[in-house]
Amino acid sequence: MAAETNTLGFAKPPARTRVAVAMSGGVDSSVTAAMLHAGGYEVIGITLQLYDHGAAVSRPGACCAGQDIRDARRVAERAGFPHYVLDYESRFRKSVIDDFADSYLRGETPLPCVRCNQTVKFTDLMQTARDLDADCLATGHYVRRVETAGGPELHKAADPAKDQSYFLFATTREQLGYLRFPLGGRLKEETRRIARDLDVPVADKPDSQDICFVPDGDYAQVVEKLRPGACDPGRIVDLDGNELGTHDGIIRFTVGQRRGLGIGGTAGPLYVVRIDAETNVVVVGPREALARRSIGIEKLNWIGDAGPEGRAMRAEARIRNAGQTVPCRAEGEPDGRAMLTFDDPQYGVSAGQAAVLYDGTRLLGGGWIGRA
Repeated sequence: MAAETNTLGFAKPPARTRVAVAMSGGVDSSVTAAMLHAGGYEVIGITLQLYDHGAAVSRPGACCAGQDIRDARRVAERAGFPHYVLDYESRFRKSVIDDFADSYLRGETPLPCVRCNQTVKFTDLMQTARDLDADCLATGHYVRRVETAGGPELHKAADPAKDQSYFLFATTREQLGYLRFPLGGRLKEETRRIARDLDVPVADKPDSQDICFVPDGDYAQVVEKLRPGACDPGRIVDLDGNELGTHDGIIRFTVGQRRGLGIGGTAGPLYVVRIDAETNVVVVGPREALARRSIGIEKLNWIGDAGPEGRAMRAEARIRNAGQTVPCRAEGEPDGRAMLTFDDPQYGVSAGQAAVLYDGTRLLGGGWIGRA
């Protein structure tokens, strides 16, 4: 008789299934580890020390530094499973923090959480899990992994308010085969309840709200520290090149921004339409100037079935994490590029962000938004 499949999809008892769990010190990853341990799995907790500087260490809602590492260790000690801390500061600095700073200097709006998943967490950490002979790597992300006859699929979380699928668009098929997301089918309220039921020490810890390595949310200060001169003053001009004011660094602006322009006396509201990094100029205009019917994306990662290369296909696109999915036509081009044409114009499209494609709840893939 064939062995019964356990809750993680393996045909063996939980006690014989070794699971490496990525533990940031927050409630979601802590519950993931504690819940699997309570379910009889052989759990190994792994925390990556990614940075350690000043206020970011003690700021509530941070992760992967200082108190958060201690919180992850407390969770493991109370539950009774092994826990390891790995120093990935140099790797994180090169792959995520430096890329974050350079992206702003190019006039883009970066997505460091995607870069972190793409490089440190789902590459380096996954290799560590394999080195530990773990059957899989589990994380506290709110996203669903659905097994089908054609292999695993990635779907939006059951809790729309917590869905993190947008940040996981760069997950490869090979990685998806090894990953597990035990919280993807649960509501956040249920996660908190499980934390209290299992006596998890961080049951009431606040969720992370900002970029983990940015103290007090002041990203401009971090960028200027890493790249002196990043806040050099420049001009703010209208669409015809007429100077309307000055700015104290292009890194303080993003496409679609309305507040904080420091411009008065105009006939109507103005928005950031374009950021010209080469000339250090911020271009502003009316909302209609933001309208984009089509955009190009680069470094397309596809985890659906047949991709758009060489053909046009219908999909739904999300061009920012907080935005809604909108219908579009996707047409693949050579070298991992694709052109998305929206049914209705989209506003505030920013280079450096991601365009993620869905079919209903299923994540098909996505790429980085390039310049117009």
